[in-house]
Amino acid sequence: MPLYDIYSKRQKRLRGENPEVFTYDKIPQSLKLQIIYIVNDFVDSNYLGYEIHEQVYLKPAYILCREYGVHKLTGTYKHNYKYEILGFLEITPEPEKALDAIELLFQRIDLEGRAAYRSYGQLRGAHSPDEAIDNLNTRFREHAIGYAFEGGMLIRIDSTYTHAEIIKPTLALLANPSFAGANDEYLTAHEHYRHGRNKECLTECLKAFESTMKTICAEKGWAFDPSKDAANKLIQICFANDLVPSFMQSHITALRSVLENGITTVRNKLSGHGQGAVPREVDDDVARYALNLTGSNIIFLVEQSGIV
Repeated sequence: MPLYDIYSKRQKRLRGENPEVFTYDKIPQSLKLQIIYIVNDFVDSNYLGYEIHEQVYLKPAYILCREYGVHKLTGTYKHNYKYEILGFLEITPEPEKALDAIELLFQRIDLEGRAAYRSYGQLRGAHSPDEAIDNLNTRFREHAIGYAFEGGMLIRIDSTYTHAEIIKPTLALLANPSFAGANDEYLTAHEHYRHGRNKECLTECLKAFESTMKTICAEKGWAFDPSKDAANKLIQICFANDLVPSFMQSHITALRSVLENGITTVRNKLSGHGQGAVPREVDDDVARYALNLTGSNIIFLVEQSGIV
């Protein structure tokens, strides 16, 4: 499923018309159609009969019908699940519902589609799930739509640099089964952030940070209480066991400040305590900072631990 670098694309780049300013509340019609092409190309190149169509198309259609409380997604294609889910993606005017369909389709490609590709598709030169996902993320970037499919779900991105240098490496490290709990919490934080649930985002950031340290302590055999020890205590244990190498001693104070006063203090001040009579708002900037800071610290701790 090649992406062609056509003349108009090259001219836009030359004119500097690809700024890193993302949109989140609009899914262009041209993008929807390009995504439909990606899904069709993957399924057609890995064609194994009705089974693969059912896996990729039926499940998303069924899930959306169930969650939306409807009998069918469109007025035309009931029981033709391919055209029902793809037709719904094409015609729905609601961006979040379009994203629902996109996420579910690519979850099936990433799971059942990957199994089909490993069984038969790669032997016949079919398109791989990774190609399909890369193409999806490229199309999002081309349209300056601030989402990417990572870790089995759509996450919101605010900067291609921080996404490439922090978010993706964090998810790659947490994909290790030992960090399953931290991975789930970090992805949940992104899901909350995508939907503007910023208080919940901060809470899940702290959980992911703590779970990472608990996993490191458990793998290293360092004594801790998994039911009681929170961030501050876990940080102390990690430092007491020389998780930071000796040649970085001059940076320990600064690092400890970031670890103890960064995520933990942000969470405690804005999310963890009673808010009084007037609900406190946590704005996107704070939530984004917490996500990136959590990711940076997780990368550092996991790499220093040598577990992955």
